[in-house]
Amino acid sequence: MDLTVWRTFVTVCRLGSLSAAAAELHHTQSAVSRQLAGLERQLGVPLMERHARGVRPTPAGEVFRHHALATLNEADRAVRAARETGDGVVLNRPLTVGATPSLAAGVVPEAIRALLKESGPLRWSLLPGLSAPLHDRVVTGELDIAVVTDAPPGLPHDPRTERRFLGVDDMVVALPVDHPRAGGGPVCMRALTDETWAEDNDGSAALLHQHAARAGVSARIELTAADLPGKLALVATGHAIALVPGILTRGLRTDVTTVSLADPPTRGVYTVVPRRDPHPCTAALLDHLATAFTSVRPGHDGTTSGPGLAADRLGL
Repeated sequence: MDLTVWRTFVTVCRLGSLSAAAAELHHTQSAVSRQLAGLERQLGVPLMERHARGVRPTPAGEVFRHHALATLNEADRAVRAARETGDGVVLNRPLTVGATPSLAAGVVPEAIRALLKESGPLRWSLLPGLSAPLHDRVVTGELDIAVVTDAPPGLPHDPRTERRFLGVDDMVVALPVDHPRAGGGPVCMRALTDETWAEDNDGSAALLHQHAARAGVSARIELTAADLPGKLALVATGHAIALVPGILTRGLRTDVTTVSLADPPTRGVYTVVPRRDPHPCTAALLDHLATAFTSVRPGHDGTTSGPGLAADRLGL
């Protein structure tokens, strides 16, 4: 099959529009339509369907899109590998790392720093995201490694990937520095029933609701942020409190502090790598990630959270 047509199909799926895909690919819209029609004839099933705002893949099209994307990424890697080989010596292969926002804020950069110190110059990039999409990007070959958590909805089991457990992260409560409970000891969930909570993703919200339910109370999530920095901004300005990963404790902005929870909700932290054609630096990076995760866990060196942390202690 012609991979050019596959690229057209994947682009249409991503953009949801024949005209937008034609513009990006520098084709005419009629040429895009002919390519899709030819692909559907070849496969014998409809791949696209129209809706009010454009087009979307059919169930068969979505299955084909997933495998087509993996094939295209593998083809691109094959081209890059051939082009980066000179006189039989493989040149520096770029390393692409994905991580959840909390892990991208400290653990991963620290591990990459140790890797570069050990291995020398290396082209690399860091792509933050949520765990499930990051896992899928490892499967499709977009990422060489992902550092993720098993927070709801959890991690899929896929024979094409290999998972390594780094450790357990206790969730903590982020408070504005002038909150009455700032600087106090562990607090039980019942003591926070009158608080307004802010959340930025469904996984963290599920952990909060589960923990509250175990305590026989409910948590009032009344504010929603687009991302983790937005959630912390709502906390800093006194609009809400929030459940945040414990590994962020030393990396918080100075107008936010944390308090630990009695019997806190936890999440497992994992690395996910492809079983096939792993990056040459994978083994070394996994070791550095394990070391970095241990080093940034709260309390490993007797430190506590709170305002006024020195800039060189922020762990970012």
